[in-house]
Amino acid sequence: MKIRPKVKSLKPLHTVTRQPGTATPYLATTSHTFCPKSYPLLSRPDLLLTFGVSPVSECHHQPETLPCYTAMDSNHQSNYKLNKTEKKFLRKQIKARHTLLRHEGIETVSYATQSLVVANGGLGNGVSRNQLLPVLETCGPVDALLMPPNKPYSFVSYKTAEESKKAYVTLNGKEIVDDLGQKIILYFNFVEKAQWKELGLQALPPGLMVVEEIISSEDEKMLLESINWTEDTGNQNVQKSLKHRRVKHFGYEFHYENNNVDRGKPLPGGLPDICDSILEKWLKEGHIKHKPDQLTVNQYEPGHGIPAHIDTHSAFEDEIVSLSLGSEVVMDFKHPDGITVPVMLPCRSLLVMTGESRYLWTHGITPRKFDTVQASKGHKSGIITSDVGDLTLSKRGIRTSFTFRKVRQTPCNCSYPLVCDSQMKATPPSFPESKREASQLEQEYVHRVYEEIAGHFSSTRHTPWPHVVEFLKALPHGSLVADVGCGNGKYLGINKELYMIGCDRSQSLVDICRERHFQAFVCDALAVPIRGGACDACVSIAVIHHFATAERRVAALQELVRLLRPGGKALVYVWAMEQEYNKKKSKYLRENRMSQGKEEEVSSDTPGPELLVEQLPDTGHKEPACRMPSISDFQEGGRNSREVTNSKLPVHTNRTSFHSQDVLVPWHLKGNPGKDKPAEPFGPGGSHDPSPVFHRFYHVFREGELEAACQTLSNVRVLRSYYDQGNWCVILEKV
Repeated sequence: MKIRPKVKSLKPLHTVTRQPGTATPYLATTSHTFCPKSYPLLSRPDLLLTFGVSPVSECHHQPETLPCYTAMDSNHQSNYKLNKTEKKFLRKQIKARHTLLRHEGIETVSYATQSLVVANGGLGNGVSRNQLLPVLETCGPVDALLMPPNKPYSFVSYKTAEESKKAYVTLNGKEIVDDLGQKIILYFNFVEKAQWKELGLQALPPGLMVVEEIISSEDEKMLLESINWTEDTGNQNVQKSLKHRRVKHFGYEFHYENNNVDRGKPLPGGLPDICDSILEKWLKEGHIKHKPDQLTVNQYEPGHGIPAHIDTHSAFEDEIVSLSLGSEVVMDFKHPDGITVPVMLPCRSLLVMTGESRYLWTHGITPRKFDTVQASKGHKSGIITSDVGDLTLSKRGIRTSFTFRKVRQTPCNCSYPLVCDSQMKATPPSFPESKREASQLEQEYVHRVYEEIAGHFSSTRHTPWPHVVEFLKALPHGSLVADVGCGNGKYLGINKELYMIGCDRSQSLVDICRERHFQAFVCDALAVPIRGGACDACVSIAVIHHFATAERRVAALQELVRLLRPGGKALVYVWAMEQEYNKKKSKYLRENRMSQGKEEEVSSDTPGPELLVEQLPDTGHKEPACRMPSISDFQEGGRNSREVTNSKLPVHTNRTSFHSQDVLVPWHLKGNPGKDKPAEPFGPGGSHDPSPVFHRFYHVFREGELEAACQTLSNVRVLRSYYDQGNWCVILEKV
């Protein structure tokens, strides 16, 4: 968000003589008050006066007369303008206030308080507590410094308002240099109180243990020196240079193309001799239960990481241990329900994963050069808490991990069959090659699923999207509007001046609409029983991406157009493959929910009741860039099916980027499923998981694909096409 306010003209006020110790004028929330003492860059009263500015009353910075200025809107045009540097400073100052209000709901104030928000002074843009605190303390004792994780700002509270005012005056516009040598300019605004909503207490994932100082610094040095990163000639182990790290395998090679090992082809030489005595000691002390026969050594440069993953069940036994050498790091563990637990792994510590933490939770390392860690010296390993008063940054060094595993010789029979490759009762469905197969796929992985999850789904769909609301409220009073795929009807009551009717394929969702006294009925979006040309407008929010082929998606668009009268408009939302657009992650990828079981809707069709957490970018095996879709792709003979036939549909990992357009997205059902038998991921079979998992089919749209599909329709023009928080959207008009 870029806010570029323009000072049209400035209303002259009056000059005052300042007395020491009196109140200081500050930025107002409605008009812009510019004080040279508060803005060190604006130290040219001659320029401001010629621009039409006169001093503001109640400004008493110094005994001498020093004008402050208030910008007022008018039609008067001046021949003089602020210079580029001064304009940039003002824009940044105002942008900080608007960003805080828009994204965090925290409003700055125009009067002095004991608390300030420090824009650009946050952990999210590389400023550590050790860097910022000394700067703030030059103006007086700091009562509290709150640094929320991953945010580009912080909050500071002083003992008195006078000290806070001093910081506002002297530090606004101050330039500091971060650990990477980058220059950062700080911008200050007053807030009523420095506070931050913190996450509840977290616990380590079940079965996870971190043992500190498991080896001596001497053993650490020997282990690091034992790894020769030059190419081997004896072929006793396998070395690879992956995209973001160097890897060596001992005992067995781990094949990344299928995430498994070849049990019949052990590597000669086994594990390095230096590891034998260390492993024997761990066995004797009870840290491990089995002696490993496979070792993977990874070397990470600062800024590198590894995507979230679960070690293949069928490949390795229950116990997986990893030794951290050279540098500490924060590893993120994520439950399928979305709970993320950041865990500090100190240098020379041993991570032990068994049971649930090994089989059910993903683990990975976010690629970054700094980790958010506890500032208190006594804290070494374990969970990184959400205490924003005790967080800082730790610069990563070169880290080498020794991950020991024991190769499994029999199928896995763990207690997590829904995520166990050995216990899958059936394979995922293939991409449909005919209309009949497409219909069957939608019936099983869209219609049936929504019927099962309707109650839980409805409880997570309560916040209307602003642009959809804007579209509906802009329609003329008395318009007849059809919401095709209305779900629980959250848009049916947005504008009381409209005649709205909803329809959905799910009987259970339509029943919820009726309970809310909305008019809705059951039908298929390909055949809506409304007379053609009867509607003034239609909306289709998060529906068309559930159709399995390009032809069926175009047919759904054509049905919307059929319902419209000439001049009628339709708004269409579909899920985007590009969950990172214009260098910004969508809310689906980046936001956090404060507590489990509370859903904030962050896309037109958020795919599950999960915590909204920042995910690890997938650093390997991404799909190659594809060309932009064209009209011919949706016409006869075009790309109406995948180039690779008989391919299985991949199961998407929630809150991560998409790497395939046609995917199955998990929904973790909470509470009573409402049916006698639990859900299975693929086909029938028993489940021990108290939280059933369903899978919904999605075709996520690439940039330009929705527009191209619309352009195949007759008597239609695209009025607007835009991207909205992970969705591609169009507004159509029937001509």
